[in-house]
Amino acid sequence: MHDTQFQSLLPDVPAHFIGGQWHAFESVRDSLNPATEEVIGQVAEGDSSTATIAVENAHQAQKDWAALSISARANYLQDVMVQVKDNAEALARLLVTEQGKPIKEARDEVSMALTMLRYYAGFGFRQTGSLMAANYQQRSTIIRDEPVGVVVAIIPWNFPLAMFVRKLAPALVAGNTIVIKPSENTSLIALAMATLCQRANLPAGVVNVVTGQGRTVGDALVRHPQTNLVTMTGSTRAGREILAAAVGNILPVSLELGGKAPFIVMADADVERAAQAALASRMYNCGQACISNERTYVHTSIYPKFMEALLKAASQLTIGDPHDESTDIGPKVSAAERDNVLKHIAKAQEQGAKVAYSGTPSDLTGKGFWVPPTILTDLPADAEIFQSEVFGPVLPVIEFTTLEQVVEWANRSEYGLSAYVYTRDLSTAMQLTDALESGEVYINRTGPEEINGYHAGWKSSGLGGDDGEHGYRTYVRTKIIYLDYS
Repeated sequence: MHDTQFQSLLPDVPAHFIGGQWHAFESVRDSLNPATEEVIGQVAEGDSSTATIAVENAHQAQKDWAALSISARANYLQDVMVQVKDNAEALARLLVTEQGKPIKEARDEVSMALTMLRYYAGFGFRQTGSLMAANYQQRSTIIRDEPVGVVVAIIPWNFPLAMFVRKLAPALVAGNTIVIKPSENTSLIALAMATLCQRANLPAGVVNVVTGQGRTVGDALVRHPQTNLVTMTGSTRAGREILAAAVGNILPVSLELGGKAPFIVMADADVERAAQAALASRMYNCGQACISNERTYVHTSIYPKFMEALLKAASQLTIGDPHDESTDIGPKVSAAERDNVLKHIAKAQEQGAKVAYSGTPSDLTGKGFWVPPTILTDLPADAEIFQSEVFGPVLPVIEFTTLEQVVEWANRSEYGLSAYVYTRDLSTAMQLTDALESGEVYINRTGPEEINGYHAGWKSSGLGGDDGEHGYRTYVRTKIIYLDYS
């Protein structure tokens, strides 16, 4: 069984990782395999006291951690990277078993995590701060970066390993300590990463992982007076709750929230390439990505040819056992997530949608949280499915006639994270880039985003962002020094 590959990464009993040690907890819950609904492990169900202990340990460890040179902290990241690399296949199998993504995508996620660790370990050679010209002789004005302190990171279930590292790596290299609260659906992978941090000999209290419900553990972490920054990736609803909880302590908050990415195919686009990209961007990770193609707009002159290519590509998808090397699409992460997507499909059909394609999962067990990959057509532009984030393998397609029309439709959303444009004309591409209300635009390519870029949404898609130099600055604050050396 595949679970034998990752069991050594998990604690012997349900526990939190706090202050460099495992803390067993009496209250537990089952973690399920979404493909089979089998219990694969148990997770400690923490409470507000758990959150308090974790933040206090992080606070106690932070000053000593910050006192290390940035190159020394980067060396620790390199040690974590070695642990991840040495356990890459076990981590991938745990991702498949707990989250449900196909094994080839799980390996992609491990590679993504390694890239993030390597990138931020490179910050050990960077110089920070600046020296300003002073107004008087024998004076200097210096601006330097300092860590914010204790970081609370609340991470989602769709990319649980990559998001763990995305928060951990910049926070640690900047001199902060961190408390990570994973999703209730994917807590085991976070605990496995805690094990690897322990094996990398990170000082006690630098990395802490607590599991439990967001509205108890997460809320207590955000409200704790020794929390200095909250960074969260998740739903817009949860982001609003975190903002409300952070107000009392005037906490800086970085939020990467929902998306409703438009995928625009202009008349001059490479139709085959665009169709394959539209499908891949929607179906990757069973549609569970904030930058996924959520709605496809195709110029009316190429619509028939596009649909032919799209349906042909969809018919070649394999839906089934995510541990199988040939599988393209696995299950949804939970029954609640499955039911939510099925409701969106039903609602779209009530509003006139035609199901142009619906795949069939290879049902091996009679159980599992399966949603057939679905392509919908014949919908009005104001249909609910063009507005609400679906977060599943459902692709609505609609025709448009003019650039102005598709821009108006694309921007008719509370979200503004990502957008896609397929065209051979540079002027058209840049006109759309200028007009689209999105924090990132992909032209003739799909994701994922680049680690040295900046992943940040507009509108209800978030505040602040992750990755690159801009994302790193989330984890530092500036101190200005006025020096007189006369």
